[in-house]
Amino acid sequence: MNKYLERVYNGIWKENPIFVQMLGLCPTLAVTTSATNGVGMGLSTTAVLVAANVLIAALRNVIPEGVRLPGEIVVVASLVTVVDMLMEGFTPSLYSALGIYIPLIVVNCIILGRAEAYAMKNGPLLSAMDGIGMGLGFTVALVCIGSLREILGAGTIFGIKVTPAGYEPISIFILAPGAFFILSILTALQNKLKAPSATNGSVKKKKNSTACNGDCLSCPSHGAEETK
Repeated sequence: MNKYLERVYNGIWKENPIFVQMLGLCPTLAVTTSATNGVGMGLSTTAVLVAANVLIAALRNVIPEGVRLPGEIVVVASLVTVVDMLMEGFTPSLYSALGIYIPLIVVNCIILGRAEAYAMKNGPLLSAMDGIGMGLGFTVALVCIGSLREILGAGTIFGIKVTPAGYEPISIFILAPGAFFILSILTALQNKLKAPSATNGSVKKKKNSTACNGDCLSCPSHGAEETK
């Protein structure tokens, strides 16, 4: 797979920041009361993540080692301020729904983590693709959690009623316990889908690494050893 596409794929599936790395759970659990909130939070974080990765990768040889982390925070904080003002001006309802969690993107561990672990060690283009992958993975996770919570807790998705007549919404899914419950189910499902290939691959590799496929009792040399 192309190394640029691999960064996107890893961010969405193999290294998903929510379901695999368990990063950024505070906004994930707080704002995903609806699918719309999930899209808004995910895309705003993606925009900051991509721009921050590109800028930090471009400046990685200029930023002194002693002020590396403060320099990264200044870059991220500047970008978050721009996103915050744009959302307040163009999407006021979404801005009000997300509230304090937009400014808190500054300290989102996904953004600082990718800046420190990847952007400071790679070029701008690869860092941009890494940011896109991680951002899309974050957005997909938020939309999945928000959609399930909205359907179960309100009977709607993106504000459109999708449940049959007579359905009684389960209000707990709009509350904090519902967020933990849905997150745990989706995380378990993601792990289950990944587990078979990894398990089978490791078992197969172990079996093929020996001449007798690991069956010591049927190995001719086993009887010889006992005779000696």
